[in-house]
Amino acid sequence: MINLIPNEEKKVMIKNFYYRLTVVILFALGLVILIASIVLLPSYFISSGKERSFNKSLDAETAKEIETINQQNLSIVLALDYKLSLLEKSSRNKFILSERVINEILLKKTPDIRITQIYFENNVTEGRKINISGTAPSRERLSTFSRTLENDPLFKKVDLPISNFIKGSNIRFSLSLIPS
Repeated sequence: MINLIPNEEKKVMIKNFYYRLTVVILFALGLVILIASIVLLPSYFISSGKERSFNKSLDAETAKEIETINQQNLSIVLALDYKLSLLEKSSRNKFILSERVINEILLKKTPDIRITQIYFENNVTEGRKINISGTAPSRERLSTFSRTLENDPLFKKVDLPISNFIKGSNIRFSLSLIPS
């Protein structure tokens, strides 16, 4: 077949085709946006209505709470607060030694020594005593740990039984400390 349409008219026809295609695509896109907005409007109105009603009920509840606090409730709360502060002060003073001792022991130990147990004894005859149990990788590490605790002024006496040195490695030890 012979093409009888001149080249300039072909270019104009292709240009017109692309214009029509662009218009159709824009029209379809506008139609999709219009349908989506129509579909989403009811849920928007419902959610905004729920939000308004929630805010109203929240405002009403906060106003009600402020009104219900009276002088009697306030005095009860203040009395409880005072009693709790007394308990906190007495409990803080009670465990100062144990916290200091535990922190000091943990600072003196090396990372390869594992402490499994720390417990405090308070005998009438012997006084206070702290027992530590754990594992050490070698005799040298255990001896170094014991010496660093002996050099600490927080402890009067460090008792490391010789039976802890029987094994050469992975030693389970138990030592006793008497605080100053």
